[in-house]
Amino acid sequence: MRRIAATILLLCLLAGIGEGIMITEFCPDPYLPNDPDEYLVLEGEGLLDGYIVSDGEGGFRFPAGTRVGGRLVIARNGVAFEQTHGYPPDFEIEDHSPAVPNVIMRGGNFLLANKADELYLYSGTTLVQEVAWPADVHPREGQIHYLEDGVWDPRPLFIGQSRFSPAVFEDVAVTAFAAPDCAYEAFSETIASAEYEILANVYEFTSPAMAEDLIRASERGVAVTVLLEGGPVGGISTEERAIAGALNRSGIPVLMMTTTDAAHARYRYNHAKYLVIDGNTVFVGSENYKPGGYPAPGLQGNRGWGVCLRDPGLAAYFREVFLFDIEGGDIVPLEGTPAGVRTPWAPAYTVEFAPCHATGARVTPVLSPDTSHLITRMIEEATESIAIEQAYIKNQTKYELNPFLAAAINASRSGVSVQVLLDSFWFNIEGDADNDEMVDLINRIAAAEGLPLEARLADLEGNNLAKIHNKGVIIDGRAALVSSINWNANSPGFNREAGVIIEHPDIAAYYMRVFLDDWDAADAGATEDAFSPDRLKIVAAVCVLAGLVVLYIYRRGRS
Repeated sequence: MRRIAATILLLCLLAGIGEGIMITEFCPDPYLPNDPDEYLVLEGEGLLDGYIVSDGEGGFRFPAGTRVGGRLVIARNGVAFEQTHGYPPDFEIEDHSPAVPNVIMRGGNFLLANKADELYLYSGTTLVQEVAWPADVHPREGQIHYLEDGVWDPRPLFIGQSRFSPAVFEDVAVTAFAAPDCAYEAFSETIASAEYEILANVYEFTSPAMAEDLIRASERGVAVTVLLEGGPVGGISTEERAIAGALNRSGIPVLMMTTTDAAHARYRYNHAKYLVIDGNTVFVGSENYKPGGYPAPGLQGNRGWGVCLRDPGLAAYFREVFLFDIEGGDIVPLEGTPAGVRTPWAPAYTVEFAPCHATGARVTPVLSPDTSHLITRMIEEATESIAIEQAYIKNQTKYELNPFLAAAINASRSGVSVQVLLDSFWFNIEGDADNDEMVDLINRIAAAEGLPLEARLADLEGNNLAKIHNKGVIIDGRAALVSSINWNANSPGFNREAGVIIEHPDIAAYYMRVFLDDWDAADAGATEDAFSPDRLKIVAAVCVLAGLVVLYIYRRGRS
């Protein structure tokens, strides 16, 4: 019997019958009106004779002798598909392009419904595969559903987005820095070192000093390109348009990512904050290029972390990301204005932290949405301690924890000491589901389960900080995450974000010193008292009363 089975298998292989052919990708609801560019992908090896694809209403087969040798794309309309994706499909269902062969229809109407439908793959009369939505995948407009390692949609993937894989780089030279202490110093020195190319991708850019650094680089012959978000929360500010104008006048192209007539924006927000310089340096941080993120030395600003990394391989990785992101119909020039920009006043600040230099680091890039899962993996690998400093943490739903936070809490259940420090600026504590409620939730979980877990609100006044804008993590005193990735449902899954995991004890120790400076200032009891609802109401009432007194004195003086 075994000999017979082996003989049949051998004959099948010699005949080229398809092996392991599967539907691995489909997009039922693309952005074009009426979805002419909807498509599906078959992957495998061998002949497709006898294979049929159906949606339960219509179906198609392939011309005799059609062979798949990896990936085969079948689109409804070949012309529309090429308009969206930039290359033609292998087959089309409707006859629109003379350059694209047609499949052979088997009756019925083969159209992928947006909200609920199914796909069936048959080999002869045998059902090989079935995928249904919303049962197997949850459809959204523009989303590409894909199969990886037997799992549908490991991450949200939308039309035009990248699919970068994780990578690790060894023996990297590192300069770590903290805002507000030495962030601008680190930025300015890095820009001054550029010889021929600067690629800058940042969510918002309103700092005149940072713009001047780029202009000086351009004037000495460095090719500078800037990519911004085209629709930030609140819109593009007058200050940013003025910065764009100053850069434009110096010959620096300023691009923005936004939905256009040609293409839908690939990401909800382009929220990354990084530079690639001369093919050997990467500069990554949590802060936008604003006076509060990179203040002049001795001036107050945000708490943020940043890092300058020198390694050709790492720089090539980020350069490829940048070049991918500036290609496409959603990239257009941002025309600036001739207005000037003034740096706003800021209180004085006593610098506590200088940059920290180290060599021999192991660095892993983290991109959203491509490799956001590396943050979860990093947290899950902790065995001793986790320190988390975030602008805010938002849960997925009322009943589902943020996945990064859930991983940290689960680590504490295994005995890992977890500290969580959140911002206390007014817009992060004024609502009913903000940082103060999150701190309370974390501490209640810790108390109920007896966990080595504690959360605090930062004492901004006590530590002379404008706000906590960081998105950092330190584990086991050996590795640190520096990134632009906020802990909400949007940032890791739908934005373009960028960060790095740096494995080096000296760098982790540096960020831990910065973290503990903020943590120790945020005494647990003071946090509870200072930001209680009753205390805030009293403060608000005093402010209103003071305002009325000032108004009364002003009017008396005018009379």
